[in-house]
Amino acid sequence: MFFKKKRISKDLYSDIQNYISQNLIEAQPAPGFVGAAKGKFAPMAVPREVPDFGAVRAESAVPDDLDQALKNIDESFSEMLLRKIDEKGMSDSQCYKKAMIDRKLFSKIRGNRLYKPSKQTAISFAIALELPLDEAEDMLSKAGYALSHSSKFDIIIEYFILKKNYNLFEINDALYSFDQPLLGG
Repeated sequence: MFFKKKRISKDLYSDIQNYISQNLIEAQPAPGFVGAAKGKFAPMAVPREVPDFGAVRAESAVPDDLDQALKNIDESFSEMLLRKIDEKGMSDSQCYKKAMIDRKLFSKIRGNRLYKPSKQTAISFAIALELPLDEAEDMLSKAGYALSHSSKFDIIIEYFILKKNYNLFEINDALYSFDQPLLGG
């Protein structure tokens, strides 16, 4: 894919840098970690919300056996993608072109309900569909990924989604400015 570097404005760079500084979880020495004195670090987990592990969601009661659990498997990434395309009133080609994804790759995703895309591909589709953060995170989880505050790439993506800026070229300019991998196929 041909990508021409465009410098982002100083204000945008500064705004993104501040967002990264506020949200990036730096590696911290793990308490009691044997290698801590030798400069080995473990990521410090800081949950956004404390989950209530005692609560069981009504729609996901504990199944009696594995067969029952497998019968209730959730919608796949491919199924969610196709459903969201329909909900947004887009054609398939409008979506994959906006996501800068090759038609052949889209055909693979469409033809295989269990297809597992790369994280960049999944994010590109979430951006193309202009999904709010909760729906983008749901789509990523269906592909087996998550946005993490221990990754500059993920924080930059989150920043643009929260700002409702779904311009893939601008997002790629920002990713490039921070030496991160680009979106698109």
